Amino acid sequence: MPASLDPLDVGVQIPYHFRCPISLELMRDPVTVCTGQTYDRQSIESWVATGNTTCPVTRAPLSDFTLIPNHTLRRLIQEWCVANRAFGVERIPTPKQPADPSLVRSLLNQAAAQSNHMNSRVAALRRLRGLARDSEKNRSVISANNAREILLAIVFSRMDSDASELHHESLAILSMFPLSEPECVFVASDPGRVGYLVAMLFHPSIDVRVNSAALIETVVAGMRSPEFRAQISNADDVFEGVVGILNYPLAYPRALKVGIKALFALCLVKQHRQRAVSAGAVEALIDRLQDFEKCDAERALATIELLSRIPSGCAALASHALTVPLLVKIILKISERATEYAAGALLSLCSASEQAQKEAVAAGVLIQLLLLVQSDCTERAKRKAQMLLKQLRDCWPEDSIANTDDFACSDVVPF
Repeated sequence: MPASLDPLDVGVQIPYHFRCPISLELMRDPVTVCTGQTYDRQSIESWVATGNTTCPVTRAPLSDFTLIPNHTLRRLIQEWCVANRAFGVERIPTPKQPADPSLVRSLLNQAAAQSNHMNSRVAALRRLRGLARDSEKNRSVISANNAREILLAIVFSRMDSDASELHHESLAILSMFPLSEPECVFVASDPGRVGYLVAMLFHPSIDVRVNSAALIETVVAGMRSPEFRAQISNADDVFEGVVGILNYPLAYPRALKVGIKALFALCLVKQHRQRAVSAGAVEALIDRLQDFEKCDAERALATIELLSRIPSGCAALASHALTVPLLVKIILKISERATEYAAGALLSLCSASEQAQKEAVAAGVLIQLLLLVQSDCTERAKRKAQMLLKQLRDCWPEDSIANTDDFACSDVVPF
């Protein structure tokens, strides 16, 4: 990237006045402060955010923290990048300007006013959603203007009416923000609000379904009250709706990401895990396990381990032909957390089923476990691996360990 160019490597020197005085790197979004000095936006915002109230260059007090875009300098930098692209310099994109707080307040007021025409309210929400999508900075500006309270009121107003587009736009924005615990309780404490969100899990639009699942996950994860968490996980069809999102047939990465987050949050309520199994969660998790990105794969494996701890979940996992081979295959491939969850799930399965033991050994679990206990993984993962090795002792081929010099120093065998 231009900001890290080494002139000795590419034969081009970044002009001094194109460099941010704070970071000394090429400015991507130059802005001018009240003292007349220009900095890269990210650098000066970080400077102010850490409590500094003076101009880094002049040391004069910053009486006004307004940042004015320096469009002329930014265009000169872009032209310089284009002129030096033969040296590997990439043109910096034109940055989108942060949302104006006064514009955000105006849009929120326009959306909240019930006296306004429905189309006007929806148009305001759409513009807000566009701003929220643009950057984290915009989301901070929106959140700082009481947006969550306004959006919650819109989402759950007239839930039996035909103002669906207004509700859906509000829901889409709300799903981008974390909620405070009182706001989570506001949703969870009312069966009507919970039921409305669950109903949205079956909406014809996959976007509405995913946004509803995202809000459900936010609410469940944002509360400490086990009673309210259980109330949501016990709602009719909530697991069926979330599993349906995981099973969405078309390529839609956000559906997988939001679906597994919601399912994991709901499965943390132990007394209702059986409902997840009945809804087909086990089949969805195993069938989609290889489609998840790293962080989501960790959640999926954590959910599988949670379900393996109840009899019905263990039975459903054991009956799926791919469960054991997949767990063995990925036990060392994703992350330390994933290794721990996969080992825990295999331990539960092999403790309950001799068939699972035979499948695990046939899939090569023995070598995987011996590698695991000699690796730098977590102590909990090692303990689970050691317990699993003991569980599988009767299934080992006679020459699998005794005649293998590679594992002669293992601290796992003999027992």
